[in-house]
Amino acid sequence: MSASAPQSALSSPLPGNHVHLAPGVVAKLRNPILVVVFTIITLGIYQIFWWYFANREMADYGRARDTNELGDNPTKSTLALFPGALIVVPAIWTTVTTFQRIQAAQRLNGATPINGWLGLVIFLVISPVLVGYMQSGLNSAWRAASTADGQVSAG
Repeated sequence: MSASAPQSALSSPLPGNHVHLAPGVVAKLRNPILVVVFTIITLGIYQIFWWYFANREMADYGRARDTNELGDNPTKSTLALFPGALIVVPAIWTTVTTFQRIQAAQRLNGATPINGWLGLVIFLVISPVLVGYMQSGLNSAWRAASTADGQVSAG
């Protein structure tokens, strides 16, 4: 019995919207439209939580891939978003760098990176939609990573 316990713990199935990226690294595939809807409904509070978790997933994956290109401090990125938005510059900076990290995650996994110019237009015209666009980029990176590792992608 004791031999089967560790094996079942290692192979425990993940919820349908999660993927294994590397040993000990799991990412969540989120619906980009719901990310936008929740951001609007909660007046931006959901975006703060999303920002932390998205940056944490990228930092964890970057550590597993032995690169700092995907960031290393999700807390600092989140604090730059809020309360950094009160000063304006930190929020713009963390938006640009998080966008670049998503593009880097996509490149690391062979996925086509999201378009920076389109991201800028979305930010200027209808900024709540930008997090949905960024989430779609993360989803493609995570699916490519899980497929490359021989895992079955979810969602």
